[in-house]
Amino acid sequence: QVQLEESGGELVQAGASLRLSCVFSARTDSSFAMAWFRQAPGKERELVATCNWNGGDTSYADSVQGRFTVSRNNAKSTMYLQIDSLKPEDTAVYYCAAYRNPLIGAGSARGWRYWGQGTQVTVSS
Repeated sequence: QVQLEESGGELVQAGASLRLSCVFSARTDSSFAMAWFRQAPGKERELVATCNWNGGDTSYADSVQGRFTVSRNNAKSTMYLQIDSLKPEDTAVYYCAAYRNPLIGAGSARGWRYWGQGTQVTVSS
């Protein structure tokens, strides 16, 4: 019912900035929460940021607070993740997710119904 496609990931130097985009195609409307997750090699997928249906309520993992900013423009059917001051530790595949299952919880990947394929962010130093 909701298709997601991430873009914007690339190889950059430490300290650089990137803006990731997630274009969503919903059969109904855009009134659903969304999130960014990331997964580094050998590690579990971890929650990075969330936003509510209109982007007015956001949250961030402690590890990215102050450097990452999530926003969305429903008129453009796009959620964004602005990443500043990139660190090598940020290297991961970044995924967007949509449509909560409130019985599971937003912190778990199982709490989100729809996923994109991911976009690779690699930070060299």
